[in-house]
Amino acid sequence: MSAFEAEVESRRGFLKCMTWAGTGLVWTLAGGVPAAIGLEAAAATAKAAPFSFVQVSDSHIGFSKPFNPDARVTFREAITKIAAMPVRPDFIIHTGDVSQLSKPDQFDDADQIIRSAGVPVFHVPGEHDVLDEGEGKLFLDRYGKGTKGAGWYSFDHSGVHFVALVNVVNLKAGGLGSLGADQLVWLRDDLAAHRSSTPIVVFAHIPLWAVYPDWGWGTDESAQALALLARFGSVTVLNGHIHQVQQKVEGHVAFYTARSTAFPQAAPGTPGATPGPMAAPADKLRSVLGVREVSFVARGEALPVIDQTLA
Repeated sequence: MSAFEAEVESRRGFLKCMTWAGTGLVWTLAGGVPAAIGLEAAAATAKAAPFSFVQVSDSHIGFSKPFNPDARVTFREAITKIAAMPVRPDFIIHTGDVSQLSKPDQFDDADQIIRSAGVPVFHVPGEHDVLDEGEGKLFLDRYGKGTKGAGWYSFDHSGVHFVALVNVVNLKAGGLGSLGADQLVWLRDDLAAHRSSTPIVVFAHIPLWAVYPDWGWGTDESAQALALLARFGSVTVLNGHIHQVQQKVEGHVAFYTARSTAFPQAAPGTPGATPGPMAAPADKLRSVLGVREVSFVARGEALPVIDQTLA
């Protein structure tokens, strides 16, 4: 068992369902999950228990603009909400851009804040996390122990297989994400060990579908990765990067992007707009930072999504 699996397994077995309001994303995995494993898998493994986890994204610690002079404040609000949940999630997934400029003090502040939730945290880097001279060495030294390549890894939790991908290294023209040949080979081998009935959750920073390629909101080799996932009956893909809610379902694959805890960005293709921080009046900021509660049901079914703003 890897260090990642051990960390998650230590949190198993105490969650059933939850309702939550705060910045970030809440994912509730319900009774349909163990049933989706199938009889052979059920005989080989212990019965999976329902569980929940939280996704937060794009905290951009170090970001400072008049409408949000300190991104630590809104990130702390998100983590305070998580820590105050009546039943705590098993773990948190942070889908990248932990920092604004890959500075050690920014990572330090982010760690201090997120640790107050009191649950394990799993990270993937955003492009803002790999700006140091080592092209992500600071991020890997802190969050990537036991990972492969630029920081990809996987783990299993209560009958669900989680896959963490890195698509912010060697960005393509226009800023499109890139997975690279080595990571695709690893993904093929990693998925080969799992039955097609196993629910899969994939998380990365840049979306794995073409939200708006003109702004770099997509991943160059996403079709190859999705082809490897095609045989699975239930696949959920979680991303950040675009700082807003966008979703799409293709067959058994459901894609969801997350709001930031720091600032919004314009809707894809907005006339006259470019990707990057979009100013919001200070008293309206929390109306564009939001929440989501999602129920994970049986494989092959769409995930019910409830979005709320913080206003």
